[in-house]
Amino acid sequence: MYAPGQHNTTDGACMAQRVLMIEDDQRLAGMVVTYLTQNGIETVHASTARVGLDALREGAFDLVLLDLMLPDADGLDVCRRIRALPAPLDGTPIVMLTAKGDPLDRVIGLELGADDYLPKPFEPRELLARLRAVLRRPPLAGSGAASAASVLRFGRLTIDPGARKACVDGAERTLTSHQFELLLALAERAGRVLSREQLIDAVKGETLEPFDRSIDVHIARLRAAIEDDPKQPKRIITVRGAGYVFAKVQDA
Repeated sequence: MYAPGQHNTTDGACMAQRVLMIEDDQRLAGMVVTYLTQNGIETVHASTARVGLDALREGAFDLVLLDLMLPDADGLDVCRRIRALPAPLDGTPIVMLTAKGDPLDRVIGLELGADDYLPKPFEPRELLARLRAVLRRPPLAGSGAASAASVLRFGRLTIDPGARKACVDGAERTLTSHQFELLLALAERAGRVLSREQLIDAVKGETLEPFDRSIDVHIARLRAAIEDDPKQPKRIITVRGAGYVFAKVQDA
């Protein structure tokens, strides 16, 4: 655990990087903010999930340092919500802090899209090293952080965010604005299981009062537009009890 008065070094620091720390332990957060800032990483602290998510939406952060146990939300749920945000926010690297001893929590966190985890108590130099290692990684290909102008291709299906068009075998499929936003949200996160709540968050930019009460209806209509056989979907797959996943690999 970080202890006051520990010596820190500034070699390899990068002044341009900004980290958002979502942590309810004020003492720990204060020490980490001081240590990281002294080592060239500007760090902003949020003590609750709500404040943290608002800060992430409003600010430009290179990484989120996320506590697993927060007073107003489960850290795993916050991780899910970040990964369901619109691009490029959904591609923000996440390092989770956990005081839990159960390795399953760490595995789940990584499966939900966290880039790394660090158990408490931790050495500040190890935290700094892990943050720098994650910050050095290039953005994942095909993630929501990709340029919105890039055409997404999945076998015979192409999705053009700029033109707001989806085509199968070159033929454009008719989609409402809501349906296109939903398709894009799924495709940008291909291979990830998204709950109904995550999908709602992902398309929040639209005025969707009725949308959140009819997500399954929109999925059914979307399947009718892009699937060869909507009753046996190969592109948008239902994961029982969890939500939906957009298939990364589709028939050519």
